[in-house]
Amino acid sequence: MTDPNCKEDRRNCRCHHPGQGSILQGFLQPTLLLLLLEKPAHGYELTGRLNDFGLADADPGGIYRNLQRLEADGFIESSWDTTGSGPARKVYRVTLDGREFLDTWVGALSRNRDLLQAFILRYQSIDQFTSE
Repeated sequence: MTDPNCKEDRRNCRCHHPGQGSILQGFLQPTLLLLLLEKPAHGYELTGRLNDFGLADADPGGIYRNLQRLEADGFIESSWDTTGSGPARKVYRVTLDGREFLDTWVGALSRNRDLLQAFILRYQSIDQFTSE
């Protein structure tokens, strides 16, 4: 069902169509945890590495807010890196609680992958059936 206030033609309307944002909503925190598990990093570095997950357009302010939230929840910790030239940088690393949180996410993603695969296969079987 499309939004009755939408001015778009039904074929072009995105009011009720899933996009990357809706599917990946809430995916930023576990992605940040994964990146930090691979290698402790500062916020600016993380913004560049998010591209691997299709999150290159993530709001930098939102990234830092999520890092603050993850730190407040005890999933990451930070320290100041004063080595090198330039200002000190806050470097984040995953805690044991963060690793457990990420383990839970991976389990949920695995279950969702299986459900999505079943959905896709079922849809494809109907599509093949109706096109014959």
